[in-house]
Amino acid sequence: MESAQRLDHNSELTLLEFPFIIRWREDRCSRCGRCTAVCPTRAIEASVMARRLVDSEGSTPLPRTIRRVSQVIRQVNDIDRHCVGCGTCSLVCPNMAIMPEYNPNHKFLFHKNRGGVPYARGGRRNDPATSTLDKLKFTRISMLTDPSLDAGRHEFHIRTLMGRILPAEQLPIQRDGELLQLAPGGFIPPVREIFPIRIGGMSIGALSPPMWEGLAMGVAYLNEVENIPVVMCSGEGGLPPRLLKSRYLKYFIPQIASGYFGWDEIIHALPEMIEEPAAIEIKYGQGAKPGDGGLLMAYKVLKLIAKIRGVPMYVDLASPPTHQTKYSIEEAVAKMIQSVSMAWGFRVPVYPKISGTKTALAVLNNLARNPYAAALTIDGEDGATGAAYNVSMDKMGHPIASNLRDCYLELVKSGKQNELPLFAAGGVGKEANLAANAASLILLGASGVDIGKYIMQAAAECYGDERNRCNLCNLGRCPRGITTQDPRLYRRLDADRVAERVVDVFKTAEVELKKIFAPMGRSTQLPIGMSDGLGVGDQAIADRLSISYVC
Repeated sequence: MESAQRLDHNSELTLLEFPFIIRWREDRCSRCGRCTAVCPTRAIEASVMARRLVDSEGSTPLPRTIRRVSQVIRQVNDIDRHCVGCGTCSLVCPNMAIMPEYNPNHKFLFHKNRGGVPYARGGRRNDPATSTLDKLKFTRISMLTDPSLDAGRHEFHIRTLMGRILPAEQLPIQRDGELLQLAPGGFIPPVREIFPIRIGGMSIGALSPPMWEGLAMGVAYLNEVENIPVVMCSGEGGLPPRLLKSRYLKYFIPQIASGYFGWDEIIHALPEMIEEPAAIEIKYGQGAKPGDGGLLMAYKVLKLIAKIRGVPMYVDLASPPTHQTKYSIEEAVAKMIQSVSMAWGFRVPVYPKISGTKTALAVLNNLARNPYAAALTIDGEDGATGAAYNVSMDKMGHPIASNLRDCYLELVKSGKQNELPLFAAGGVGKEANLAANAASLILLGASGVDIGKYIMQAAAECYGDERNRCNLCNLGRCPRGITTQDPRLYRRLDADRVAERVVDVFKTAEVELKKIFAPMGRSTQLPIGMSDGLGVGDQAIADRLSISYVC
């Protein structure tokens, strides 16, 4: 029996194999039990420790052995209950007695797969290295000859256009006396003026009700009060029925993806819509898992989510990797854009979103020939927070900077760089440099950028990072209440507080964008594609992006 127990212990993992080791101070701990109650992965538990002590008392003491039992907090060494480093235990501890510490010598990736199922997680790729965007610098600073502006006092118009912009000579307009009229059979594509930073697609279902509500309230406040026309994409899964029939719909971009979840409700609500949406996004791919469809796990499909999506409760909602009714990207782009445009009478911009990939140019060339295509969104390898296999998030995809640059230069060759807007996503604000990253992508050719993980970290104080800290987005156990449908968890999140922080983020970003664009003399028009304003201290990056090498 003793040899069997010894063999069993020998097959267990030591805590040195784990990515986070919990440091517990016995002298500070009051044994209140708060830390064990809030741990999302049950990585710690109350236990007892037996100690053998030698004691001696009295005037002629004789040594004696006593056994003392004390209550302790123990970290489990079960790989399925590993500590994710979220730090919730530290947040609730009244005595600062417990804290997870990152273990740089861990071997977690060797042990993560159990039962032949690859390790899946939320969050972004595990890449602590500085991204290409954070290496770029703004090197065009006006002094005397160029019209440098005062960022604090000059009148600025930090806006971009979402929709196909026809050249003046191609506008189907004819003169009737002193009046200009649309020519018979003519079509002018719909265009929206928006803030160049959008909130990318994060569905109600993937996000908790308070988180999604907080984002929506913040967007409405920015538009109605601050006069900053921020728009937000719904993600796959539809919109709340009240929002579909409200005047706030004009600030949102419903997304249609390969699962078509929630689209029955959107189509049925069409006759009752008092406003049209800002645009319609057709999702073909996302940066976190290029080539894969979406997945909302059964434990997130509660009553509210099931009603919005028109599905039964507690079932896995898997989206196919492609739109199953179309045999090619050419047919999908052409037919879906036209059919969705028809639903709104060609009054709403419709555009596709694709993963960053070498095939982006093929999609772009098809869009350039399609008069109903309003834009193209490219989601680079650092994009998206949804559940994905670890190998997809870390090893698949294309960096956004070079992919965007290739597409923009392709439009330049055909003379359509001012006609078809490009929107970039994936790692924008990864190191908290939101305005700088957005401005860099604009100078490389983007008309605007999408953010997702950044707004979660900034508005809801998400714990996740690029060293696999927390990243429980896919499991519905988010300790902050951001990506869970469990009422016990999402009650921790204050929707009003999220809305306040959303407003703060965009007001700050607008000020910083003005500071960046002022020395370039740009106040009424974004410097889209103005790559001579960029420099980098890496020759390989400079050559790849066709920008200046500075050192």
